Amino acid sequence: MKNSPAELKILSIDIGGSNIKGTVLNQKGELTMDYEKIPTPYPASPENVINAIKTLVKAFPPHDRISVGFPGYVKDGVVKTAPNLDSALWKDVDLAKRLEEALGKKAQVVNDADMQGLGVVKGKGLELVITLGTGFGTAWLKNGDLLPHLEFAHQPFSKVKSYDKYIGECALEKEGNKKWNRRVQKVFEVLKTVFNYDYLYIGGGNSSKLTFKLDKNMKIVTNADGIKGGARLWVKPETPQPTAAAV
Repeated sequence: MKNSPAELKILSIDIGGSNIKGTVLNQKGELTMDYEKIPTPYPASPENVINAIKTLVKAFPPHDRISVGFPGYVKDGVVKTAPNLDSALWKDVDLAKRLEEALGKKAQVVNDADMQGLGVVKGKGLELVITLGTGFGTAWLKNGDLLPHLEFAHQPFSKVKSYDKYIGECALEKEGNKKWNRRVQKVFEVLKTVFNYDYLYIGGGNSSKLTFKLDKNMKIVTNADGIKGGARLWVKPETPQPTAAAV
């Protein structure tokens, strides 16, 4: 007998520039095991990354589907860019298909910020999700549904080439925490003007280094929160049915 959606167990993987993280979720997005990670291999070629994922999940409990958040532009499971890994190695790699072949389960691959967005948003209004990590990721959702992904991180900003270079990991290490925080504040002002969001969620490993006070409609979220979005790729939350009007 095939599993019903309510019984699905989803292997949820987040591929980052520093670590590859994973867990197994139930259909509600709840963790069924501890969140585990393994260093991202170097060079981060498709072969090396897939082998690292196989090593990471070797002792994981059984699962039925695979969800992957990838740090780049992904279209229909095919990687188009991977700026924080190596775009030349990843161009036009059908990562979803290759994972299905390697792990024997159906797989979906989306941008990592998009998957995190699915895991953290309230599902009401226009919500923006950003990640402060090796690079700068963005996702935006309307009433819980993903909107078309934009590689906003590669838009020119200030005197440097991109948002990635302005507030990414290299900028933090080079400029120091105080100056980096001032830069992030400037970026936040731009985001408010460009997106006019109802709520902003801030994820990524460097979100913990923010020292300024956030607006009331801003919230720091964890990678563990974001990886829960893997369940939403396979099982949409139930929409409450309207109650019948009283006669």
